[in-house]
Amino acid sequence: MGMEQPINSRESEMKYITRTTAPVIKATVLLGVAALLVAGCASKKSNSAASTAPATTAGAAAPASGSAAAAGPATVDVKTGSLGTYLTDGSGNTLYLYTPDTTSTSTCYGQCIAFWPAFVTSAAPQAGSGADASMLGTSKRTDGSTQVTYNGHPLYFFKKDKAPGDVTGQGTQGTWFVVSPAGKQIGSAASSAPASKAGY
Repeated sequence: MGMEQPINSRESEMKYITRTTAPVIKATVLLGVAALLVAGCASKKSNSAASTAPATTAGAAAPASGSAAAAGPATVDVKTGSLGTYLTDGSGNTLYLYTPDTTSTSTCYGQCIAFWPAFVTSAAPQAGSGADASMLGTSKRTDGSTQVTYNGHPLYFFKKDKAPGDVTGQGTQGTWFVVSPAGKQIGSAASSAPASKAGY
């Protein structure tokens, strides 16, 4: 008959195996947890980047600066509404002139431009249907941007116009007016809204 190992010897052997394999098992478990955490973080970053992308795109439509820039050449178009036929940009947003601008160089800066963003372009402006291409021009602003002019008038948007076709800036302070395709202001200071309607 073979010799049986003493019980104490077996217990010692089991303890030795447990001591030597436990760190390996712990390390394996820790590596697995770490891999899961890294995968989770990468997923969160990916989701975060995806969720912020549309916000950036949407933000482009509403420039934070005092100039409303077109991605390419700006287009001056014409719309007919409650004030008659007047100039808009290519998206139908109303364009205004500022009567203190007595030349093609803008005088609207500071608080003024915060409420009346300049209509700027990154290339030669284009005439849409009904606009006169010969009246289009540009003028440099102090921030280096290029403002579109029409018949020598620098053109602006009004911050409180919320949708294409809005003309809430008409007659503000007796100095802001929509522009006809002939390059003239529509309306006059005498028939304009009272000073309490001031945009700034």
